[in-house]
Amino acid sequence: MLNHSVVENIDINTYLKQNENKEILRFLTCGNVDDGKSTLIGRLLHDSKMIYDDQLDAIARDSVSSGSATQEGIDLSLLVDGLQAEREQGITIDVAYRYFSTSKRKFIIADTPGHEQYTRNMATGASNCQLAIILVDARHGVRTQTRRHSYIASLLGIKHIIVAVNKMDLKDYSEDVFNAIRQEYMQFSNSLGLDDVHFIPLSALVGDNVVNSSQNMVWYKGPTLINLLENISIAPNTNTEQMRFPIQYVNRPNLDFRGYCGTVASGAIQQGDKVSILPQGKTSTVKSLVTYEGELDKAISGESITITLDDEIDISRGDMLVHSNCEPFVTDRFKAVVVWMAEQALVPGRQYGFKVGATNSTGIVERITHKVDVNTLDKNNADQLQINDIGECEISLSKPVVVDDYNDNRNTGAFIIIDRLTDITIGAGMIMLAN
Repeated sequence: MLNHSVVENIDINTYLKQNENKEILRFLTCGNVDDGKSTLIGRLLHDSKMIYDDQLDAIARDSVSSGSATQEGIDLSLLVDGLQAEREQGITIDVAYRYFSTSKRKFIIADTPGHEQYTRNMATGASNCQLAIILVDARHGVRTQTRRHSYIASLLGIKHIIVAVNKMDLKDYSEDVFNAIRQEYMQFSNSLGLDDVHFIPLSALVGDNVVNSSQNMVWYKGPTLINLLENISIAPNTNTEQMRFPIQYVNRPNLDFRGYCGTVASGAIQQGDKVSILPQGKTSTVKSLVTYEGELDKAISGESITITLDDEIDISRGDMLVHSNCEPFVTDRFKAVVVWMAEQALVPGRQYGFKVGATNSTGIVERITHKVDVNTLDKNNADQLQINDIGECEISLSKPVVVDDYNDNRNTGAFIIIDRLTDITIGAGMIMLAN
């Protein structure tokens, strides 16, 4: 593993404390099938010395048995493509997560599928990421799936994009090829509102510009991929202003205790705060914040706690606690951008299940305002959404839900659509209250 010598030369408790306090960057790799996403992650971990020796031995054996061994004797994509079907077909099907750290940051990587059939998995993997690495095969340039993934990343609020032009070794490390791809991508992405786009020419197979600078592309003066990941300035992924606490469970172990369990979705809450309980609209004051380790004075986004209130109020799972001076919307109708994930088309008027935060409801899509052409970003009329289509819809639910605009709060502005017969997720949406 990485930093053997560093660990040997410092106190282990000091090392663990330093690692605990590092900033975490969540990013995903996406792009067209066969663009080299799994190989890139394998190279990133291998050259950063973040693979155990027994893992390397196992990958080497699997590389020989699958006939995919490279000149190094290993196929690094096998580190991520763990499913047998993935190895047989040479594609990523499910989202694979990997974790590693350097001296500057900790990283959580989501390797998402490139095949159009599994676009839904890409959207799932991107939902909590702050940065996207979009791979482009230097031989083929920007393709439909490149554009689709870029558009989904922009919809999900990912503002930081690294366009990794891979397989430069197969194009003789040509600067002209790289510049042409960069220009083509910029022409498309300018209308997506992506303010922070970086371009890196690399070869994941041989390691050019992944961790080590390439001697084959001296014309490139920018950082390597790992240097950029370590130093890029990332804004917080969560809303720090609006306190949102969806109730997941009401804890009533005895007559003397009633607590409301959940995870702080955004913002912060502390003892003595005035809160409103939505959608019913009643108000109270936070009495205590309880955890397994004891009471807290304050809890922030991402922390799981149990809240007690000064007043006895009928509160149920799906309700939400918010600060009384910063309330979200309570509504049963809204517009949303929907990414459709099912083989069976989305049809207006058909009953679906909707999960908005901790609230479950039934509802319908009343109207599809338009469908987006991911190649041109044109808005076209549509009476259905087919699998992998993206469209703006008007939605009506059977009961009011507590929501924010997705651009203001990713946690309370997103929802999923569920098939009522199979209980399978068939769509994902981002609420648009500003439009």
